[in-house]
Amino acid sequence: MKLSLGPLQYYWPRLTTFDFYEAMAQTAVDRVYLGEVTCSRRNELRLSDWLDIAALLRDAGKDVVLSTMVLLESGSDVSAMRKITAQTDFEVEANDMGAVQNLVNQRPFVAGPHLNIYNAPTLQWMASLGAHRWVAPLEMPRSDLALMQQARPDGLQTEVFAHGRLPLAFSARCFTARHGNLPKDDCQFRCMEHPDGLLLKTRESADFLVLNGIQTQSARMHSLIDAWNELLALGVDSVRISPQAQHTADVIALYDSVRRGALSGEQARDALLPLLPGGEDCNGYWHGQPGMQRITPAPALAA
Repeated sequence: MKLSLGPLQYYWPRLTTFDFYEAMAQTAVDRVYLGEVTCSRRNELRLSDWLDIAALLRDAGKDVVLSTMVLLESGSDVSAMRKITAQTDFEVEANDMGAVQNLVNQRPFVAGPHLNIYNAPTLQWMASLGAHRWVAPLEMPRSDLALMQQARPDGLQTEVFAHGRLPLAFSARCFTARHGNLPKDDCQFRCMEHPDGLLLKTRESADFLVLNGIQTQSARMHSLIDAWNELLALGVDSVRISPQAQHTADVIALYDSVRRGALSGEQARDALLPLLPGGEDCNGYWHGQPGMQRITPAPALAA
């Protein structure tokens, strides 16, 4: 099973972003997704910059995929998406149906996690349009994924979001700007002040959600590091790790340790928790429960 590094969801300074991917080139990750997927106002890096990073990672032996934005709100957003789908040097992850339309009958593509692929007919239709890999919806439980795997067309790979804050929703409004009493069109790029998003608490001071511009995320870090054997049994081809501001390389190393059998899932999770923003994880969706819950996997039966 391969390790994928998902697209950067946050807004980091230009040099920080370049330094981050130079470090990622030295990790055990097999595939890296690149590009701005959250907000078109985040313009520290242009497409030419992302292509430079893509070339660096490819030279380091990584498979590289360019991801399109999830929510297109303007003509310039559509134009940026078309430039990504028009280039032929790197594979493309389509995160909205406009991107899919631009890739149909052109070349194989990755069907991103926000395309709402929840049943077998939709999965088969997406494969007929040219998808050769799909990323399961973030809230899909393992029981539903098992059914999807049974109906999966030949040659279609499955990727599962296994680590990171879950991107739960997107809105035309910018919540980070609103928090600073700023209009969206004059946000002063406040997202850059929150490299792992802006934590939102309940009135009882419990961690609830994370605001990331127009995106709403889970407060807890979703992790399936101790479900590795379940993922293998389901025939999953790759798992996705989402970048975080600190310790991403260490997180990748722990998942790789489980992959190589150097650590058990339980041992890796114990080592993972101190590396997480907030120090807590969740896996409720995987078990068909509320996503913020943490469910302890049942122990494996002795042979």
